[in-house]
Amino acid sequence: MAYILTTDNLTKTYGDKVAAGNINIHIREGEIYGLIGRNGAGKTTIMRMISGLSSPTSGTYTYHGDKSFGVGVLIESPGIYANRSAFDNLKIKCIALNCYKKEYVNELLEIVGLSDTGKKNVGSFSLGMRQRLGIALALVGDPKMIVLDEPINGLDPQGIAEVRETLEQLRDKKGITIMISSHILDELGKLADSYGIINNGELIDEFTNEELMQRCSKYVTIHTDDNKRAVDVIHSMGIQNVRLAGNIIRIEDNLERTAEINKKLVNSGLAVSEIHINNISLEDYYLNLTGGKRNA
Repeated sequence: MAYILTTDNLTKTYGDKVAAGNINIHIREGEIYGLIGRNGAGKTTIMRMISGLSSPTSGTYTYHGDKSFGVGVLIESPGIYANRSAFDNLKIKCIALNCYKKEYVNELLEIVGLSDTGKKNVGSFSLGMRQRLGIALALVGDPKMIVLDEPINGLDPQGIAEVRETLEQLRDKKGITIMISSHILDELGKLADSYGIINNGELIDEFTNEELMQRCSKYVTIHTDDNKRAVDVIHSMGIQNVRLAGNIIRIEDNLERTAEINKKLVNSGLAVSEIHINNISLEDYYLNLTGGKRNA
């Protein structure tokens, strides 16, 4: 699959502070690319540069393809007129970009699931509806790529699901490339095809979903009525890579001995309420890579 965007040592500094340094990103055409990092890590800085909203201090970015390439942007809150309808908001932007047609606006509303909002003012929309309107505004002018900064931040589960479905349809049915940042890594893991991890202004890793699966080993989690004694029993089996994580026992290897471990614990008089084989999640991988903590 060909790249639609690449950056070459893209850098932004503010005085002596490096907000983003020597960033080399590779985004494939027709994929959803997830940008991961803490607040202040440099995600928004990178998105603003590749969207043309901020000039790099050094380095370059290149959009590949024909000369009609366009990029849509939703960074921070969508710029909307709260006392106007979704149709009117889109109409205003379409007029500004010289692409207004009633049918075109209705098509955009249909794409983001807002075609039934009629003359209802945007000020009465839920946060999820406003975010989907923001995505529709980013789509005005038919860009081949859209850049979305935290589009699911603050949404309830229903709103998250609606935005996720919208983005999947844009990728799968419209072939639009999407770059998205999010703090909700479990949701991002359901959506993205590739990822870049930003830490302290540096791109420290870039990988596809397939590569993530190859890198992430499996592990066993166990819960019993006496976890401390259970750890001693597991150690007696010659299994050393065992640790307590809260109220759960975690074993990093010997997955093939899971049934044997369960039998040994039960025969030792322990009540085993849970025993599972788990894959390391995107969040686990990110935290292990950055040395971070959950909810940091």
